[in-house]
Amino acid sequence: MQSSRTLKIAVATAFLALAASQAAAQETVTLRVHHFLPPSSNAHVKMIEPWCAKINKESAGKLKCQIYPAMQLGGTPPQLFDQAKDGVADIVWTLPGYQAGRFLATEVFELPFMVSSAEKASKALWIYAEKNGREEYKGVKPLIFHVIPGTQLHTTNKQIKTLADFKGLKLRAPNRMATKLVSALGATPVPMPVPQVAESLSKGVIDGTVLPWEVIPALKIQEIVKFHTETPAGQAFIATSAFVFAMNPARYESLPADLKKVIDANSGAETSAWAGKIWDGVTAPARQTAVDRKNTFYTVPDAEVAAWHKPAEGVIADWVKEVAAKGLDGQKLINDATALMK
Repeated sequence: MQSSRTLKIAVATAFLALAASQAAAQETVTLRVHHFLPPSSNAHVKMIEPWCAKINKESAGKLKCQIYPAMQLGGTPPQLFDQAKDGVADIVWTLPGYQAGRFLATEVFELPFMVSSAEKASKALWIYAEKNGREEYKGVKPLIFHVIPGTQLHTTNKQIKTLADFKGLKLRAPNRMATKLVSALGATPVPMPVPQVAESLSKGVIDGTVLPWEVIPALKIQEIVKFHTETPAGQAFIATSAFVFAMNPARYESLPADLKKVIDANSGAETSAWAGKIWDGVTAPARQTAVDRKNTFYTVPDAEVAAWHKPAEGVIADWVKEVAAKGLDGQKLINDATALMK
């Protein structure tokens, strides 16, 4: 009799433990986060991992991330946006500009000599996108918008010092606006996603690349190129790229209210500014890796930068005309973005 009661208690205890375990498992939500850079990159280490740790802590462990760097879920970098849209991944980090011409309103922040601070521009981009980019981002739930500190020029065998030095060079460009600018400056643009840059430089497919300092160490570009050309500190960047950290809307809607609040608390204008500040802060240590290699640096004088502005103005004027044909008031969009960055 006693053994029967003991058995019943044991069975009941095991059942309750199993039920509790299943309930806990049901309460834990794992979000698949996909991006195109290696796990050593600043994007992975400085932004995505800390963001995931923060939502995990604020949800008391109910939200966690499974991060898939370097396109481990398959596909190519230009497909990441639609992977979030289609539910291949729950969250992606990507450049809208990898899909040329699809995100015309966002391109304002990628116009030449437009941005001078990643932190300010990132916060501005969130507010701007809320007003001007809703149609472009239909199908995903943006969590963060940010830009990177402006791109510099990194070349293998020839230092760029003047406008004339661009002639004959094949330069990798990260997005449509940078492609147009490289062409206007006199070089041959070669658009490609950043993971292809190191191999293309090594094989001589390109002579140089338009890249921000922050990504240089992760790709070991400083070990391949010899020359770095920079615009003066404090001036607007020659070019930059806009990024989005976006979530599948159905995945978001499937969350209970308390977990939605955690996601919402880690999204928006201030979180975007936080992301931009990260990139502002990693420029100097990334640049130091090229200094340590004893590579050659050149800062373009103000007068020469002014000469580069002239072809850049043509790129901007052509963009305004192009988007007007598609129903957008380009000059108004530029004015909106400029005012928000101030």
